[in-house]
Amino acid sequence: MLSGGARGLDLAGRRVVISAGGTREALDPVRFIGNRSSGRQGYALAATAVARGTEVTLVAANVALADPAGAKVVPVTSAADLHEAMLAAAVGADAVVMAAAVADFRPEHYTPAKIKKAATAGPAPIDLVRTADVLLDLVGRRTPGQVVVGFAAETGDATGDVLEHGRAKLAAKGCDLLVVNEVGSALGFESAENAAVVLGADGAMTEVPHGAKEALADVVWDLVVPRLAPEPPGHR
Repeated sequence: MLSGGARGLDLAGRRVVISAGGTREALDPVRFIGNRSSGRQGYALAATAVARGTEVTLVAANVALADPAGAKVVPVTSAADLHEAMLAAAVGADAVVMAAAVADFRPEHYTPAKIKKAATAGPAPIDLVRTADVLLDLVGRRTPGQVVVGFAAETGDATGDVLEHGRAKLAAKGCDLLVVNEVGSALGFESAENAAVVLGADGAMTEVPHGAKEALADVVWDLVVPRLAPEPPGHR
């Protein structure tokens, strides 16, 4: 598979926005609800996009990785932070890729002092409320001609397999491309490798075999490039 550099500067003159990592929703000053996302896939998308000539804004949620050379990194913590940063950065961008794992729920109440462990009683139940749907809002507010890419980390269950869940999410969110990957042992979160199927709103389906996350990132850009508007949105 060709690397980003070998593909040439097919993203030159464009601007892209990428999210990476996993959000944290605070319970108290020392605890939070989070997930296992390392940010590696989002950072791979940023590095390969830079290699292909584009200007990159990377919104990074709690990522312990070196900043990709040539990318502007915007650090965030919570789903609300990421929502605000992504909507602001996406204005006028040619492509937006939501690779971050965003919490679907946050605690309804934040406790300003550490929640203490009682000697006999268990902890009080934690009430959760939904967070904003970042991908859906990006699609709803997109600039004309802008390509929006979502990610779906899925596991099969009694209601359907990974691809069925992915197709349902693609239809619900309205994005142009959806990268569907099964998460589990040595795949997806906290791994340098990934495998995925990229679904297109036009019915296209591209399988990406198990391999380096940079390889998947280049396939995503390969699919974005022909879908871009002839002129960058900011140049109209």
